Amino acid sequence: MTRTVALFLALLLIALPLVGCIGDDTELNAANERIAELEAQAEDDLERIAELESEAEADEATYQKLWDDFSEQSIQFNQFMENYWGDMDQAWNDGYASGMADSSQGSTLDVIMDRGYMNCGVKNSQYGMGYLDENGVRSGLDIEYCRAIAAAIGLNPDTDIYYVLASGSNRFDLLANGDIDVLIRTTTWTTSRDAGLNAEFAGINFYDGQGIIVNTDNFPNAETALDLEGASICVAVGSTSAGNIADFFNENGMNYTAVNSWNDGPDFADELCDAVTGDMSSLVSMKWEMEVNGYADFGMTIMPELISKEPLASVTRDYDSEWNEIVSWVWYGMITAEEMGISSQNYQSADTSVPSIDRLLNQNLGLGTNANPLSNDWMQLVLNAVGNYGEAYDRAFCDGTYDGVSGSDAMTGCLISRSGTYNALVSEGGLQYAPSMR
Repeated sequence: MTRTVALFLALLLIALPLVGCIGDDTELNAANERIAELEAQAEDDLERIAELESEAEADEATYQKLWDDFSEQSIQFNQFMENYWGDMDQAWNDGYASGMADSSQGSTLDVIMDRGYMNCGVKNSQYGMGYLDENGVRSGLDIEYCRAIAAAIGLNPDTDIYYVLASGSNRFDLLANGDIDVLIRTTTWTTSRDAGLNAEFAGINFYDGQGIIVNTDNFPNAETALDLEGASICVAVGSTSAGNIADFFNENGMNYTAVNSWNDGPDFADELCDAVTGDMSSLVSMKWEMEVNGYADFGMTIMPELISKEPLASVTRDYDSEWNEIVSWVWYGMITAEEMGISSQNYQSADTSVPSIDRLLNQNLGLGTNANPLSNDWMQLVLNAVGNYGEAYDRAFCDGTYDGVSGSDAMTGCLISRSGTYNALVSEGGLQYAPSMR
């Protein structure tokens, strides 16, 4: 029953009693007038009802349009998100940020194990860090670190490492493009490199600082870097040293001429500049090599100032956490071993009833991937190949006779002494410190 029919019946119910009560013409006329009024009111009400029904139909149409539009937008949004995540998945598989080396296999570790050897980006020319002699023998702290990583993952460090020469200008490209698996090449850990490049830093194997070596024939009175007003200074292209030396001279109100150099040692020997600036470890190596080989016929000395902080660290690609963890914890394991007095000479007889020693020597500690977990004796493999941190440092900078347990003061014949420097263990006043291995 519609509202119109219901209203009509209501009017009849009102009109019938009125007709029955009418007794004369006056009353009849009054009744007719009342009926006419009611009919007019009913017509008005019917028109209003029609208007309201029309408005309701319009509202329903509007609502339906809004719903249809919303549904269409939802479909478009869902399609957009599907495409977006599909693109992201494809980008990840293709190598996010131009760097993941075959990330479809999940980790650089898995890639290395499938390949059968490790690519390590290094220097060839810096004695003590990364050096290749005339007989093809490599040495230096960076080389020791590469060997330790290879041993930890079960490779033969004598045969299963391919060393890739990494220059100051191409090292991060080599890493990002997958040409090397790890970069261990006197590389300073900085904010811009960490945040802006496809690079994640790992273990700091040498705390360095920038210094200056000077031709004392040209600056005979130079006792500090503040005596080098007007000097021409060779600085390696693509290094952090260029910005640091500019800051130093500017802050001290001094002038200098920068000589951009690809081979700062030979350029210095050829007297193309009065001085060279770079990592102190590099300058010590340069001075040693020039003196041993007679490359220069002038006097030289290293200024005492360290004008920057240069923590030299290993580097892996971003978003490669399982591999980065291994690279980091191999270094921490070498430090921990020396802290515990465990070396290449005594690890086999170490007291593994001590829980911390047992964890170091006989536990995986969660390192590796599902496909390639590290063996439980991975640290024993490292100790067998390179020893602890002190032993590796001694072979790199000293005479190689350190027993690995007696402390930095026991090292002899050192090109760069560890005793009393940042590179000593924390227990000796240095900065080399390992998080807890447990």
